[in-house]
Amino acid sequence: MQANILCQSCSMPIESEQLFGTERSGEKSSDYCRYCYEAGEFKEPNLSLEEMIAICIPHIEAGGMKAKEAEAMLRETLPFLKRWRKQEEEPILPQIVTRAAFHMIGVSVRTTNAKEITSKGKIPRLWSEYSKQDIAQKIPCLVKPQQTIGLYSDYESDVNGEYSMTIGKQVEKIGLVPEGMTAKTVPASTYAVFTTPKGLITEVVPKTWLTIWEYFRTADQERTYTGDYELYDEERDQVEIYIAVKA
Repeated sequence: MQANILCQSCSMPIESEQLFGTERSGEKSSDYCRYCYEAGEFKEPNLSLEEMIAICIPHIEAGGMKAKEAEAMLRETLPFLKRWRKQEEEPILPQIVTRAAFHMIGVSVRTTNAKEITSKGKIPRLWSEYSKQDIAQKIPCLVKPQQTIGLYSDYESDVNGEYSMTIGKQVEKIGLVPEGMTAKTVPASTYAVFTTPKGLITEVVPKTWLTIWEYFRTADQERTYTGDYELYDEERDQVEIYIAVKA
């Protein structure tokens, strides 16, 4: 069974088999944690979305996040989880494309998805560093200056393991790498491409990733974890997210 990164009821990271709830048959649930779901039923079936948010805030606050920040994150996340998502919403289906290998240079950190939904998340600080220090102006041999790439690579395992996040630009070749930056080569691959809705980037990108995790839970395509990336283009008001899949 492939683990979801989040419980589809409370959004708790599911990092081990012991944290999964159970179905009526006794098998582990592929969607929900043991605190929300047991023997094929929700432990609190009449719980409203607002009540779930109120229950979750103290737990996230205990991890170091302020209550208002925790509430804002939950309001942005929970409505898109399986338990709370409106049934009439149309699923976002990806376009399947093939892309050649390419090189990029940028700034990088090592992190996990579990960390990124807490106050210890490194990616927001990396974006801040990239913007404030005007990193893009220091990268040589740019291919498309108007495009910024957020690359997820060097996966330890799958959605539950460590990975590297690199923010930067595509370059013609890897030559002299500026101090403090990292060079990456993204291999040729087949990709499932998800396009975010129009809106505030800090909102639509995380929401689309929730859709991506849910999609691959039941999809025929299998992720390869050879390198996934977000493509930000100044000429567009949407973001394309490329997920490497088996051809």
